[in-house]
Amino acid sequence: MKLDQFMKWKGWVSTGGEAKHAILAGKVSVNGSIEIRRGRQLNVGDQIAFENSHGCISKNGPIDA
Repeated sequence: MKLDQFMKWKGWVSTGGEAKHAILAGKVSVNGSIEIRRGRQLNVGDQIAFENSHGCISKNGPIDA
């Protein structure tokens, strides 16, 4: 799953445009580092944070952290 898709799936944003804006503004981190690539492919074990929300990718798919 790509980062922008994950954000929409989690309900953190309503549209891909919102996800793009948040990512390019440096508001999203993956594994503790700011990520500015909206198409970044997420892998098992990745920890994603946006504002006060957190999520991660498990072998069974995205889950809450």
